[in-house]
Amino acid sequence: MLNRMGKAGGAIVLSGLFLNNFIFVVDGGERALKMDALRGLQPGTYGEGMHFRIPIIHKIIKFEVRSRVNLVAAETGTKDLQTVSIALRLLFRPQEDKLSEIYNNTGADYDKRILPSISNEVLKSIVAQYNAEQLISQREKVSKEIREVLGKRAHEFNLILDDVAITDLQFSREFASAIEQKQVAQQRAERAKFIVFKREEETKANILRAEGEAEAATLIADAMADSGPGLVTMRKIECAQHIADTLKSSPNVTFLSGNTVNMLNLGGGM
Repeated sequence: MLNRMGKAGGAIVLSGLFLNNFIFVVDGGERALKMDALRGLQPGTYGEGMHFRIPIIHKIIKFEVRSRVNLVAAETGTKDLQTVSIALRLLFRPQEDKLSEIYNNTGADYDKRILPSISNEVLKSIVAQYNAEQLISQREKVSKEIREVLGKRAHEFNLILDDVAITDLQFSREFASAIEQKQVAQQRAERAKFIVFKREEETKANILRAEGEAEAATLIADAMADSGPGLVTMRKIECAQHIADTLKSSPNVTFLSGNTVNMLNLGGGM
């Protein structure tokens, strides 16, 4: 029985050694190339799963084919000679059918060799076409143009850019201060325009009010001349009614019964 257990253990050890040395595994989201020590890089790409290799003779080179993030920063000049610092976020992945070409031309660390170089090249060429204010006001347009041009350049190196975005845009301290002062001046100018407009409208309103009062006075005078004392008497009644309503609603006024107080003296004054 011990002999059988020893044989089983030996078989397990040999199986482990075989799997560890003669089998390689490609995980999800990865692809692999096989470098032969005698014949060089072998054609074809190995997908997910277990594959055979010969130790010492075969070297396995793995590539991640899922989208990855790369941050690139560059400092360049604008059309109006302002210095600007730009940071880009690149979402990239290699073309699976071009992995052999990528490895032969650039190496397994292709992202560190290619992306910073072409990103600086494209940024300098595009930013130089805009002045500083345009970079701020037309940021989406600039980002779209960078995405299109950079995508074409990356394709020349067998790379795919799924997304390109400007994550940071900074100017020199002097220029930022000048922009802030300009914005403050514009806000003050707009406020001054509003105050002038408000005063003009108030003046117009006062003129219209005065004209209305003058016309009303003229109409009242004409009515009094035509109707005689009847209009004045009617106005006295209306005024007395208004005074009575006001006194009635006041808690400090008490009305006495009887005719001791004559509020309306229609024949004479009030």
